Order: sequence, then structure tokens, then C-alpha cells
Amino acid sequence: MKTGSLVPFTGPTGAFKGFPAPGTEEAEETGEEAGEAHPQISPPHGDGAEPSIGRLAVDDLAIFGGTPIFANHLHVGRPNIGNRERLMERFNQMLDTRWLSNSGPFVREFEERIAAMVGVKHCVVMCNATVALEIVTRALGLKGEVIVPSFTFVATAHALQWQKITPVFCDIDPATHTIDPAKVERMITPRTTGILGVHLWGRGCNVEALAAIAKRRGLRLLFDAAHAFGCTHNGRMIGSFGDAEVFSFHATKFLNSFEGGAVVTNDDELARKIRLMKNFGFRAYDDVGYIGINGKMTEASAAMGLTSLESMDEFIAINAANYRRYCEELRGVPGLRIVSYDEREKSSYQYVITEIEEAETGISRDQLQQVLHAERVLARRYFYPGVHRMEPYRSYFPNAEMLLPHTRRVSDRVLSLPTGTAVNHDTIAQVCAIVRFAVAHGRQIAERLGPPERPDDDVSLLATSEPSVEDEVA
Repeated sequence: MKTGSLVPFTGPTGAFKGFPAPGTEEAEETGEEAGEAHPQISPPHGDGAEPSIGRLAVDDLAIFGGTPIFANHLHVGRPNIGNRERLMERFNQMLDTRWLSNSGPFVREFEERIAAMVGVKHCVVMCNATVALEIVTRALGLKGEVIVPSFTFVATAHALQWQKITPVFCDIDPATHTIDPAKVERMITPRTTGILGVHLWGRGCNVEALAAIAKRRGLRLLFDAAHAFGCTHNGRMIGSFGDAEVFSFHATKFLNSFEGGAVVTNDDELARKIRLMKNFGFRAYDDVGYIGINGKMTEASAAMGLTSLESMDEFIAINAANYRRYCEELRGVPGLRIVSYDEREKSSYQYVITEIEEAETGISRDQLQQVLHAERVLARRYFYPGVHRMEPYRSYFPNAEMLLPHTRRVSDRVLSLPTGTAVNHDTIAQVCAIVRFAVAHGRQIAERLGPPERPDDDVSLLATSEPSVEDEVA
């Protein structure tokens, strides 16, 4: 297999049993790594038909003592690497010039390419998206209260609270999972200075309604676009809305720079302030004219970002094929809905999100997750349990739950399934076979498992929504 080529595979350590062993001719040709076949499961058929677990009894499920279907853990997403040869060329160039940081040529090129792709005047890349959120929040002059959804990664709220800005949690639209503009209007007080919307699953917020509210009420409008790089909303690239938007290039994202983030904007003065603030406030040599911190992206991260950009279309094609395979495999499963993508829009298809309706499946989302985890399928509960139920916000706003019924309901239903370049269609067929089997025997499995533990009294909730690279790779 050619170095640096992009081929869907089952995992870095051989996730799916029944494939040829690593190093064999067949493995080299397909890019697949392997383990031994599960005694209850047929290996993939030559015609592409899925392996069957029709003979598997409930007692044979791994959670009840059976052998896990997968030999190794199958993560929701593992880092995309792109062309290794090109990445190493950039690393060698960086080392030869000894320009490792401080706005080197790779950082400048990365910024230029992102700005051109999104269609904005300015892109300022930074060490990560959380720092980018903190800096743009300060540069916009936000203070007092900012309205934000609770159904998001905790860093969205932390970026505000870290600067003594109160995050006011707003409920979501249950159909889109994004902040509900009608609810936003009701949350505005004399202390409100801005709205921070969050695009989810590569699908944009109701940008137009939020912009109308912000304009009418004299508020700043900022978007957390960590999920939405390369995506469009009503045909327009996400990244070009509001006063500014923030991208994430963390290793969990389909396009990564190891660690990284960026602020994109068309506001010249805002971009000038952000550039000062991410570099200690330096205007020139020995001339500090503004308060700032160190938010700079390294040349190594920018080199990875540029390499990822060159493989972006291939990453998306794999994600899209995986998403469509899941739709085919899970079509008609009672009580299970896959969050859909508008085919008229550009999308990264990074997330395969299901909603579980326990009244129909007979098994709760958490119980289904338990079954999958036992089979070494590490499905995740985004963004469980909601930021308002994490510390310090749970203590600050103990009654917030009363205003967030849709947030609670969606966070109790959503389950994300493995996708990306680390899985292939046979892997997906196996995952879906487990899901179908679990739903077909939902009530029996649920009765044996009993109700899952709830985290309401657990103060260690900060890592439940987006894990570390070691845990998931969010």
C-alpha cells in the first residue's frame, strides 16, 4: 500500500475480527488489519453482504459474559493523518529553517487558505479553539451575560466563565439540536451583551433569526463552529456569519492540526485586536500596546493543518460513504433515527448521530451504549449530560433544568457511532448488526441490565462530552 494513501481501515490495532492478519498480502491490498474471527459471527462475504449475528442469543452478548465481537476497541473517530510523505517534507523544511513558531510561513499559508476557502477577509489561527473563543470574546468586549446553549461541549461555556462572563443557558430546537432563537429572545436581560450560537453535526444554527435578534437588540453575535469546518448553511460557507466564528482543528476533528483553532471574521478592527491579543499584545519589536496572552499556533501544527487540507476531499468522501451505509443498515429499526444531512449543503459528514426512543426500542440509549461498549464499540453520548449539569454551572444555576426540557431530552437520547477513515463498510455492518439485535431483544436486555446509573450526583462530568485523543479519537 502506498505511503500516505487514504484507505478506510478497521483500526490501528486491528479492530474487526475475521479479517486477514496484518502483513499478509490481502491485508496490504485492502488496508485492513485483523484479528481472529468471532466463533458466533461469520466473516464478511465476498459479495459484500454483512456478517450475520442471527444465531447469537442474548446470553452470548459480551455484556452477559460472551466474547466481544471486536478484538480491539472501535472508537467514534480516530485522527485522520493524510499524506505522511508530504507532512514529513514540511517537517523537514521547518527544521531546516529552524522557524518553529511566531507566525512562520506555514502558519501564514494556513491562514490564507482557510480565509480563501471560507470567503472571509481574515483568519487568525491559534493553539486551540478554546483559547480562540476566549480571545475573540474579550476582543468583542463581551461582559455581563452571554446567551449560549447548554447542549454543547463544556469549553464553550468555560471560555465565558473563565473571563467572569455569565453563560446564560438557552434551550435548543429539538429538531435541529441547535439553540432556539425564540427562546433566546426570552433570555435577554439588561446585562446581556452577546449571543454565542453553536453549529452542531456540521449543520448550521438558525443564523438568520439569531442575526435579526442581535441586530434588533444591539448584541454581538459569535458562533462556535468547531463542528462545522467545510460546511455550508443555506449555500454559504459557515465561518462567514456573525461578528466572528471559531473553528477547531483538534485531533478529534475530521480536519486536524494536532491541536489548533482559528477565528474567522470580516471585521478589520476585530482581526487586528485578535492578532495583538494572541501574541502578548505586541505591536512591534519591544512595543506592547494591548493586554494579551500566548495563543499562537506552532509551525508543526500548521504543517499538519495544511497536509490535512490537501486530503480534505478524501476524508469527506469516506465520511459520506460511511454515513450512507449506516442509513442503509439501520433503516427501519424501530425507535432509532439517524440525524440527517441536507444533501443540498456541503458537509464533512463527520458525525453519525442517532436518537434512541426507548418507548419503541425497549432499551434505553444508555443501555444500548452499555451493550456496544461491552462489544468494544465505544459509542458516545454527545453532549451528555448538558453543560448546565456539570460543575461549576450545576452549583451556580441549580434551577436551570426547568428552562431546558429539550436539552435534557436530547442529551438523554443521542448516541454517536464510529465513523471516519478508521472504519470500513464491513465494520459498520457489524456495528449495525449489534444495534439491530439489541433493539430486537430490547426489553429482554433492558430487564436484565436494570436501569443505568444516572450521573446527577457525580461531580466528575467534565470529560463526558468530548474525550481526549487516547479515549476517543470529539
